[in-house]
Amino acid sequence: MTAGDDSVLKHTVSFLEKHKGKRVFLEHEVKVFLRSIGLTVPNGIFVDKNGYIPSATLAYPLAAKVSSTKITSKSDVNGIRLGLRNDAEMKKAVSELLKIEHAEGVLVEEMAHEGVEVIIGGVTDKQFGPVVMFGLGGVFVELFKDIAFALAPLKEEDAFWLIKQVKGYKLLEGFRGKPAVDKDALIKTILTVSEIMASGYVEEIDLNPVALYPKGAMVLDAKMKGRV
Repeated sequence: MTAGDDSVLKHTVSFLEKHKGKRVFLEHEVKVFLRSIGLTVPNGIFVDKNGYIPSATLAYPLAAKVSSTKITSKSDVNGIRLGLRNDAEMKKAVSELLKIEHAEGVLVEEMAHEGVEVIIGGVTDKQFGPVVMFGLGGVFVELFKDIAFALAPLKEEDAFWLIKQVKGYKLLEGFRGKPAVDKDALIKTILTVSEIMASGYVEEIDLNPVALYPKGAMVLDAKMKGRV
């Protein structure tokens, strides 16, 4: 259900070689990597700190987000603009975001449709080694700490076990008239993160949120840190 262990490993090594000397990566860099290993990310462009906007055909409305390896929370620095309806609004948002301290650029993307939001991540634990994390997004994580962990590498049955450990699992099955999410796409994303962590080259990765739909899944935000 994934690109395969060898493929993910090769792409991980290639990505880290391309960015040799860096440990923490900008969001658009991580998303280019994720797209290369078969995950879906929004269409977008990266505007560098000089304000150069590459030519691209993007469908409005757009979202613009400050990009920086030194900013841990975009919301805390008012670093997100949503619902941009035309070129003028997009350029204004880019100009504002580039003025934020430590800004290294701005990521402009097509806004995704609303879906069930989950968090999928991984970390290299000093005691247990590579670990994969899964949780429901929004209040489930913030208020209830509704997350589950498993040791990487995971098999398909392990990933199914992992998602069933969270209290909000019923939301994935369809709730109050809403359709069930595409569990194959969810499992594929979890297994891909598992393969990234099992490669031994990545210290941590955080896909938060991942939007799940009746068909497909999309990584809306992503962070990754390489190992020393």
